[in-house]
Amino acid sequence: MNEAKRRFLLSGLKIFDISQMILSFGLATIFVVYWDRGVGLKEFLSMRVKLSNCVTFGFILLTWHIIFSLSGLYKSKRLTARRAEIMDVFKATALASALLALLAELFRITMISPRFLASFWFISSLLMGMSRFMLRPLLASLRSRGRNLRYMLVVGTNSRAIEFVRRIQENPGLGYRLLGFVDDDWQGTVEFNQTGFPLVSDHAGLAEFLRHNVVDEVAMFLPLRSSYENSLGVAALCEQHGIIMRFDGDMFDLKKSRSSTDEFNGDHSVTTYTGVREWWPLVVKRIMDAVFSVILLSFLSPVLLIVAILIKCSSDGPILFRQERMGVNKRRFTILKFRTMVPNAEGMLAKLEEQNEVSGPVFKIKKDPRITPIGKVLRRTSIDELPQLFNVLIGDMSLVGPRPLPVRDYEGFSEDWQRRRFSVRPGITCLWQVSGRSSIPFEQWMKLDLQYMDEWSLWLDIRILARTVSAVLKGSGAA
Repeated sequence: MNEAKRRFLLSGLKIFDISQMILSFGLATIFVVYWDRGVGLKEFLSMRVKLSNCVTFGFILLTWHIIFSLSGLYKSKRLTARRAEIMDVFKATALASALLALLAELFRITMISPRFLASFWFISSLLMGMSRFMLRPLLASLRSRGRNLRYMLVVGTNSRAIEFVRRIQENPGLGYRLLGFVDDDWQGTVEFNQTGFPLVSDHAGLAEFLRHNVVDEVAMFLPLRSSYENSLGVAALCEQHGIIMRFDGDMFDLKKSRSSTDEFNGDHSVTTYTGVREWWPLVVKRIMDAVFSVILLSFLSPVLLIVAILIKCSSDGPILFRQERMGVNKRRFTILKFRTMVPNAEGMLAKLEEQNEVSGPVFKIKKDPRITPIGKVLRRTSIDELPQLFNVLIGDMSLVGPRPLPVRDYEGFSEDWQRRRFSVRPGITCLWQVSGRSSIPFEQWMKLDLQYMDEWSLWLDIRILARTVSAVLKGSGAA
């Protein structure tokens, strides 16, 4: 597809998106004004439209277009997962709805109520999500028939390059056509020749090949250390010819990390990270933590007061147990719990070490002599954990996340892969708590924490919280 045709179709998609937003605004207006407020259809249609309202709405449309562009809705999505594309749509419509909420507050627009915003976001997300959902198979069908193709050249003949090409060829709907590979002879050339893929040029002849062939994209899979000079030459040629260059984000052969690009003062860098890097789900998680911790503290305040009185009356010592724990990226903080042990429990630990009943650096025994009678009840019901809601409220912890461990336990870790669990905010509950707690070996506990981090979503947090309630009521794995 030539550039002029691509720009024409892209402009059509932008107009179609804005049309869907106008339709969503109209449907939400009808829902709120006509059905919710009981205004008749004839009366609604006869409402006067002011010039100032038209100007304001025009400004809103322009801002929506900017939001959609910045949200990446008009970037090439050939290699993007369908779920990721739909999530981009949902984020864009959420920002568009937030814009309406801001304007409603600034200009006192009474029609734009919370009910209107919810209706508008739902309708616009549904319409735009469905349009993207249907557009993908349509484009894939056209590409499978030889339309809208992009010609790709692969630089490098290692196993990652071959695997990348095979995945591309398994998905003809992506619309890529392989021109061939570029590389010099090396010890793996014999193995590459057995694949049957064409080797169209060496590095010295790449410039000449680009001058005389249609190349839309270059995918580079050269090893960083041994082929640095060749990599520089490929990048320079792509820049000179205006060709899109893709390079292997896993150049360090990392197993769990993902990569993204950042810009600082005009310079670009590739960032590798584990877990979630998008800001909006983390913001939502933090808001959920703050809101639910306030609600739970208010609702459970009588319980907290009764427990505090029982602890004070049943044994000497403070009501709360304070201990330094390892937080996000090993930042230390003081955790709060109801005291369930005798005041000098920490000093007695050394004498009990040999009785430890669990594997790994953590310490736990079923019949711990340091636990007070009221402490046994508090631990069995997990009520001793409730003061940690204050840690959640101030941001040291989250409702859901890997359990914060004492400094003593952290210093006993023997494997660095286990320390990745400290790269996220610790929580009151996690997969370990709802899967057996004390009955689970230490290494399996660590694997469950990493599984939570790798599969994290807001929905997963909600499911864990629901399962935590059930586990607490049953006393599963409590020690």
